[in-house]
Amino acid sequence: MKAVFVDSAYWIAVIKHHDPHRRAALDAAEGLGPARLVTTEEVLVETFSGLGRADSHVRRSAAAFVRRLLDRPDVTVIPQSHESFLSGLDQYEKRLDKGYSLVDCISMRAMQRRRLRTALTPDRHFAQEGFQALMRL
Repeated sequence: MKAVFVDSAYWIAVIKHHDPHRRAALDAAEGLGPARLVTTEEVLVETFSGLGRADSHVRRSAAAFVRRLLDRPDVTVIPQSHESFLSGLDQYEKRLDKGYSLVDCISMRAMQRRRLRTALTPDRHFAQEGFQALMRL
C-alpha cells in the first residue's frame, strides 16, 4: 500500500464542511485510492489551531475526528519529540528565505525520514522542497 503524508490543510478541509479547499481535498484523496496516511502530532496541533475560531460544533467534530483518526489502522501519527522539534528547527534555519513554517519543516523532515514523496496539501512549500502536493486549488 502506498503511503502519503497528510498536512493540516487537508485535515481542516475534511473536518470543516464549508472549507474552500474541501473539494480539492476530497478529489485528491479519491485519486489516491487505498493508501497509508502519515501525519505528525505537530500537524494535528496545527489543525486544531487552524480551527481555533470555528464554532463549538466544528471544534467538537474536530476532536471526535482526531480521536477516531488515532484508532485507524491505515493512519500513522508520528509523535512529537524534542528530536522532531530540533530537526524541524534545523530545516527552518536552512530555509530562512522560503517562508516555511516550523510545522512545515518538521513535516518535511518526517517525509524525508520515511521516504515519502507525496503529500495531501495545497502548500507550495512542499513542492519547493521537491515533494508532490496533491491538492489542486
